[in-house]
Amino acid sequence: MNELRISGIVPESIVDGPGIRYTVFVQGCPHHCEGCHNPQTHDFDGGRVVSLDGILAEIKKNPLLSGVTFSGGEPFCQPEALTELGKEIKALNLNLVCYSGFTFEELLKLGEKNPAILELLKLTDILIDGKFVLAEKSLMLKFRGSKNQRVLDVPASLTTGTAVLLEE
Repeated sequence: MNELRISGIVPESIVDGPGIRYTVFVQGCPHHCEGCHNPQTHDFDGGRVVSLDGILAEIKKNPLLSGVTFSGGEPFCQPEALTELGKEIKALNLNLVCYSGFTFEELLKLGEKNPAILELLKLTDILIDGKFVLAEKSLMLKFRGSKNQRVLDVPASLTTGTAVLLEE
C-alpha cells in the first residue's frame, strides 16, 4: 500500500463528522485561509510520511468507529493515496467524511483533469466544502467553522450533478 503525508491523527473524534471518527489530518494546503484552525498543515513539505497500511491497522483496532474523516490540510491534494485508503475504509463498512477548501463544483471541475479527485469524491459520504472565512466564523455550526461552508450529501450530489445539502 501507498504512503501519505500527514500532519497528525486523532484516533477518536466526535467533532469531525457523525459518531466516533478516526480523523486523518493530511499535510499540505493551497488555500491559506485567514484564521485557519490548522495552519501547521499548510506546508506541503511539513508533517511526516506514514504508510496507509499502518493507518488502516489502527482503524481496524477500534470497533467503536462510525467512520473516518479526512481533514487537513487539503485532502484533495493527495487524492491517489486517500482513494486507496478510502476503498479499504469502505470495505470495512465505515463511512467517509472529507473536508475541503474547494467547493463541490470546483472538485468536479478539478476531477476532469485529475480522475483521482473524482474517485475520492465518489467514495465520500459527506463533504464539508468551501474555504474557511473568518468573517463568517461561528461556534454554533455543526462540523464546520464558517457559515459559507456546506455539509453535503455526496452520493445525492453526484446523482443530481448539483450540491445537495445533508439534512440534519
